[in-house]
Amino acid sequence: MSYLHVLNGDATLTLFRQSKLEGEVVVCREMMSEGKVKYTKDAAVFFESRAKHLEYHYGIDKQTYYTNVVQELEKIKISGSSYDEIILWFEYDLFCQINMLFVIHYLKNNLSPLPVISVADLPHHPDIAGFPTLMQQRVALTDADLQLADDAWDAYCLHTPQALETIAQMPPGNLKHLPAAIQAHLHRFPDINSGLSTIELFFLQKLALGNYRWYDLYISFWDEQKIYGFGDFQLDILKQRMIAAGVIEEDAQMLRITSLGREILAGEENYLVYTPLQHRWLGGVRLANCPWRWNPATQSTTSI
Repeated sequence: MSYLHVLNGDATLTLFRQSKLEGEVVVCREMMSEGKVKYTKDAAVFFESRAKHLEYHYGIDKQTYYTNVVQELEKIKISGSSYDEIILWFEYDLFCQINMLFVIHYLKNNLSPLPVISVADLPHHPDIAGFPTLMQQRVALTDADLQLADDAWDAYCLHTPQALETIAQMPPGNLKHLPAAIQAHLHRFPDINSGLSTIELFFLQKLALGNYRWYDLYISFWDEQKIYGFGDFQLDILKQRMIAAGVIEEDAQMLRITSLGREILAGEENYLVYTPLQHRWLGGVRLANCPWRWNPATQSTTSI
């Protein structure tokens, strides 16, 4: 048997190499849970749109993106069909699950015939000894699983969250972590009352209890909101947006809530009045002039 292993990011690459598992490795270095994604079946069009967006709004050099991300993923398209099995090593959180949906979408649209595609359920902070056992426990995805993943990716790229919300209610088959990840994504839409995403609300509620060194606040988030799987880069972006909106302040690495932040928590002000949404995206949904809000009463998105 010949194997191609797809890892989510470089963090586990060293440990994976040390595990001595047979097969070639491709690393997915994307963060599809952050920023704009374009609805298209054409990989070249998708990557061009993605590269422009990340360069303009996140400062990620376009050529670096193509070198580190696109060229790595293209190894799948070039040689993927020659392997007996492609094993996806992804965790349960939103960051990993959205990347996994993209990889499955990429496989389905660029390989013919498809080899066996399986999922190894990777835990947070795996150790070397665990990889062989996790490989033995991997689950082969059925045609229905692959179609569900492809449909979920398409829904994530659409300009409304409705289709994605419907998919979250469907039986997930062997994609057992998908419903929770989608729900976590939907919680990022502005709250219908406060305008805050669930992560922004988390930050303000913590800071309302006392000041935090920024990294300690991040640790608290990682401990209590494991479902997101975001790293420093994504949390730095969110923190800077909140500072620019005037709801938190930073001084000598210490974060504190402002009077405006307290007013928003108290329901006296709405966060969306103070933060620009012109270039903010949640998947395929552009938040500028977007009517979609998270409704905590119904635990669903709603149009206003």
